[in-house]
Amino acid sequence: MPKEMIKGTTKSGFSYKISKDRLNNYELLEVIGELDENPLVLSKVVIMLLGKEQTAKLKDHLRTDDNIVPADRMSEEITEIFQNQSETKNS
Repeated sequence: MPKEMIKGTTKSGFSYKISKDRLNNYELLEVIGELDENPLVLSKVVIMLLGKEQTAKLKDHLRTDDNIVPADRMSEEITEIFQNQSETKNS
């Protein structure tokens, strides 16, 4: 049986697909809960949410001309993905 997927595009133009199973992962919630005390776990949140392949695509999407992936922009994208998912759930 195919997994139910949530699809979306962020304001910056990054398109993503996330299985509902990934969003319904208790360990993901635990790591998100650690973000306030340890912002370094953001990378773990991104990989748990998007998987390695989409994480690489998002990093390339955000990469600057200086070949840097800004942490603040990554955080904004992930926040937006979560907000989009919750808006989809509520509609």
